[in-house]
Formats: sequence, C-alpha cells, structure tokens
Amino acid sequence: MKRLKALADKPIIGGVVKKAMASLASNDAKTISEHFSQYLKPQLADTELLKHEVYKLRHNVYCEELHFEDVKETHEECDDFDTRAIHCFVRHLSSGAMAGTVRLITSALGTELLPIEQYCSHALTDERLHPKDFARHEICEISRLAVPAAFRKREVDKFAGAATGAINEKQYSETELRCFPYIAVCLYLSAAAMSLKTKRFHVFVMMEPRLARSLSFVGIMFRQLGDTIEFHGKRAPYYVDSRELRRTLSPGYLKLLQAIEKSLFDSKTLSSTTSAQLPGGNVVLVN
Repeated sequence: MKRLKALADKPIIGGVVKKAMASLASNDAKTISEHFSQYLKPQLADTELLKHEVYKLRHNVYCEELHFEDVKETHEECDDFDTRAIHCFVRHLSSGAMAGTVRLITSALGTELLPIEQYCSHALTDERLHPKDFARHEICEISRLAVPAAFRKREVDKFAGAATGAINEKQYSETELRCFPYIAVCLYLSAAAMSLKTKRFHVFVMMEPRLARSLSFVGIMFRQLGDTIEFHGKRAPYYVDSRELRRTLSPGYLKLLQAIEKSLFDSKTLSSTTSAQLPGGNVVLVN
C-alpha cells in the first residue's frame, strides 16, 4: 500500500493507481458495513443528557489532550454554535463508551454565520462557492469531530491529528484496514447523512489538505475553496454537495453510508418514537 501511495501522484499511472486504492478501501468498507451494527452504533445526540456526554468527550480531546481550548471547570467543551448544531456520536456497543462525535452547524438567518465565515472568511477565495451564495437553510458546516485516545490504538492512528480525524498517509499498510481509520470516516459519513436528511446540502468544513485528499479515495470529493492557513494546524476551507455522494462514493462506502442512515434515523434509535428535534425548531421525521 505504501508503494501504491508513492505511485498515486505520478502523471500517467496515477489515475489507475488511485482507482486500485479506492477499490481496496471499498472492499474493506463493504466488509466493515456487513458487521457494523455488531460493534459500533451511530446515534443522534437528541437529548440534553446525550449532548452533555458529547461535550465531555470534546473536552477530553480538544481541551485536555490537544489544548486547542482552555480546560473548563465543568469538563465540558461547548460554544454558542452548539445551540444551532445537530450533534451525532458513535457508541462502542461492548463498552458503552462514546467512540467519537461530530456536529453539523446550521444557519437560518444571515446573521447566523458559520464558523468558517466568522473566523476564516479571509481563506474563502473561491467566490463561486461561498456560503453567502446559497440559501441559509441549505448550508451547514462539519465541526468538532473528535475521536478519544482509547479508540486510536492502531499504529496508523498514533500520530498528531488523529484525534480530529486526520489520516497519517505515511503509515498505511495492507493490514491496517486499507488506509482509513473507520471511526473518523464513519463520523464524516454521519455528518453527510444528517446533511441529506435535513436538506442542508451545501457542506463546508475546515480540514487538513491531506485528509481531503485521502477521503477522495473513497469517493468523498471535497473541493478546496482557498489557500491553507494556520487554524489549529494547517487547514484549508472545503466544500461538498452532499447529494453528490450517492454518485461518487465507492460501492463499499455507499453501503456503509446506508447502514449509518438506518442507524441514525430508524425510529428505534431515537429518544422520540416519531421525530428528533433539531435547531431552530426543525424536526426530522422518521420514515
């Protein structure tokens, strides 16, 4: 796999190599999705109790481990964006512990800026794909992805950045799940599922370019909207239309997305038997 990575950027054979790598990753994803529900369960944090559990996990990663934010007396990391965010997490079934979390920040008004607009507007240089170009109720931002240390035991995950979903391209091998830390990928697909369900199709995110490049191997085709800047590490603004994922995802990952959607939106997984309350009074109906 390391040899394939080295060939992926070659001008002539690079495209063929990338397809081969995508095929390997897709095959593993298909296998993972078939056993997915035995080990991990994505869920909406649709109660105050679950949200507080999410905030504690984020505090552990963002404040205590990474020191991106100051340690809080409450041992909960939260901010003003949480009141208009849809929160999701992955539960490790055998231990009951949260294995990761992510949020999807929404906007209903022009005064409700996304974090990428509020803090990184200078990095948004592609005027054709700017949050202001879309209806506010159709945009969102992936944010606060966190994977606790207990679920980063593999050699491929032991590096700076893995806590927030980054991928260490230098550590790939054929025996390490064909390139990808599946909890982090599961969280990105969960965010995509929430985007699709709520019809907030225009998705923005600040991420490391190497992560965007790696996610492209499985068919998550983020488009870079500006230069890399210093923002808790080297990050750049990216965009994807979540509706495109059903076309661009490799078969194994499409199957994994479908399993995640079923887990998130099956009525049996929600605290309410008919709906989940979302920011701004919106409701996700369970079909």
